[in-house]
Amino acid sequence: MFLWVALGGAIGASGRYALSQLLPVAQGTFPWATWWANIIGCICAGLFFAASERFVSLQGEWRLFLMVGILGGFTTFSSFSLESFQLIKLGHYGLAFGYIFSSILIGVSALAVTYYLCKTVLFQ
Repeated sequence: MFLWVALGGAIGASGRYALSQLLPVAQGTFPWATWWANIIGCICAGLFFAASERFVSLQGEWRLFLMVGILGGFTTFSSFSLESFQLIKLGHYGLAFGYIFSSILIGVSALAVTYYLCKTVLFQ
């Protein structure tokens, strides 16, 4: 199982790097490469999730390879969106909102705090 995830992750990460080379972004401008990677990843996640519900053969190793591996390597936003959608689909609206809100707020806050701590303490 780990080999499927690792192989898919290598493909996904390589795809994301290729996209960043096709859509270079200057610092301080809109991050088009990441935005497109996230949108493409979400579209693919929705497509595969729907297909895997319809075709049981797409679960197991294929799910690990495509969803966890390729899409996980290409973007984690697709996984975040899929998990949020699954919670909503199951009617867990409060849990979905909490997951979405806390992921964004804590994720961005953790990045900012780490950045400023490293900049002021480690990399003066």
